Amino acid sequence: MIDRSIMRNRIIVSEKPLFITILIAVIITGGLTISSLRTTNPTSILCTFINSQSQSQTQTLPNHPTTTHFSAIMYYATARGVAAQQTLPEIQTIFHLLQTLAPCNLLVFGIGHESLMWSAFNTRGTTLFLEDDIKSVQKILANAPTLRVHHTAYETRLSDADSLLAAYKTTAKCLPPQVYLKGNTECKLALSKLPEEVYRREWDVIMIDGPRGYYEEAPGRMAVIFTAAVMARRREGAGDTHVLVHDVNRKVEQEYAEEFLCRSNLVKAENRLWHFKIPPAAKDSPTFC
Repeated sequence: MIDRSIMRNRIIVSEKPLFITILIAVIITGGLTISSLRTTNPTSILCTFINSQSQSQTQTLPNHPTTTHFSAIMYYATARGVAAQQTLPEIQTIFHLLQTLAPCNLLVFGIGHESLMWSAFNTRGTTLFLEDDIKSVQKILANAPTLRVHHTAYETRLSDADSLLAAYKTTAKCLPPQVYLKGNTECKLALSKLPEEVYRREWDVIMIDGPRGYYEEAPGRMAVIFTAAVMARRREGAGDTHVLVHDVNRKVEQEYAEEFLCRSNLVKAENRLWHFKIPPAAKDSPTFC
């Protein structure tokens, strides 16, 4: 017959290594967490916080967080040495807007380090990216294959910005109420060859952070801003169209935004980001502003 005191002692002894192992694991994990917080930039912390909040808020909903959410958390938590295209206040502005509207239709001109985050913010919505640099498309899809990206070609050059702004006023197909986009080859500012989905869908939010516009031979964002204005004005569904223009510290972005999106529609300015809220225009309206 086995002595109960001996059995009890054996159990206590066998549990000690397990307790010590758990204690060591907790200490190591705590140390690594503190170390990572010291080296993590504010944007990464924001992304982790936002996505964790989103996950906790949707746990009770039928549509739980998608793979994109977890990919976003991992991507931004592990990225190091990559400069964000937008500042923390600019990102917060966009987040609060999408938090209000999502799920919505989000069209983004340009891709970059924040792209997966924009898609994650628009849970259960439609997010589509348009990018002219094929190498950037390949790079972003290698890290985030769940994103929906169309390679898009532009026929404008930044050096032509002034002449394009002057010429549109004498081109009937560029002016309201006749202006349209798909197939409009007479208006050089109209993006007439975009993917069919872009024309078919009405976009609740249009974010303009591309194409490149910082050297003379770059496409510039003239046609993109013009096209966003036409899309917003021609909206047939209920509600307004929110247009976000980044890099308004540059001459072209600022001039074209004021010309076609209109100062009267500007609802917020945050650093280099302008947020316009544009109502549908009357069908016989003769001007953009």
